[in-house]
Amino acid sequence: MPLAPFRAFAIVPAAGESRRMGRPKLLLPWGKGTLIEQTLANWKECDLTAIIVVVRPGDRELADLCRQSGVDVVAPPSPPPHMRDSVQLALDHLDRTRHPGAADVWLLAPADMPRLSPAIVAELLAAHRASDPAILTPTIGQRRGHPVLFPWALAAQVASLAIGRGIDALHWKNPGRSVPCDHLAVGTTAFDDVDTLEEYERSLGQTPPGG
Repeated sequence: MPLAPFRAFAIVPAAGESRRMGRPKLLLPWGKGTLIEQTLANWKECDLTAIIVVVRPGDRELADLCRQSGVDVVAPPSPPPHMRDSVQLALDHLDRTRHPGAADVWLLAPADMPRLSPAIVAELLAAHRASDPAILTPTIGQRRGHPVLFPWALAAQVASLAIGRGIDALHWKNPGRSVPCDHLAVGTTAFDDVDTLEEYERSLGQTPPGG
């Protein structure tokens, strides 16, 4: 089989403290496992070279579940203060272990997205043009969501972001395109994350979208 023209890597920041939930939300029951296991199962259906999960130091149960799911786990010696720091850790790991090239991409989505759609990921990968790279954001109707696809070249910009700036700042100075996904019929719940107990309980009552 011919080699794919580029490789894709998923970055899953999972080092938050679940303050709004009041308990470790990624370990909450979901289906036959946990919320994080469902999120990673969806990622594993995608055409990816590697999935990188960043966890807090000492969060052994979460790290073990992620490793059992067959993904790379990064556990730094001190907790990443912000999601941007988790992303930087994952990018550094990829640079050391996978040596991405200019044509490659990284996709980013929160860890608390058990309805993340492989069909949307496939749409983003199909829309990527190595000769004309851009940040790609999926949309359903007027709603923008995750994951977001970034050309690998933008990895170098993360470390140079000003103090207090998040990953969203990459959108301000780089070309980007929206990728409409209405035709995939995955439903807007594919963009939902789970921050509160109410959102978790409501999500449990919804049928997961196809894809």
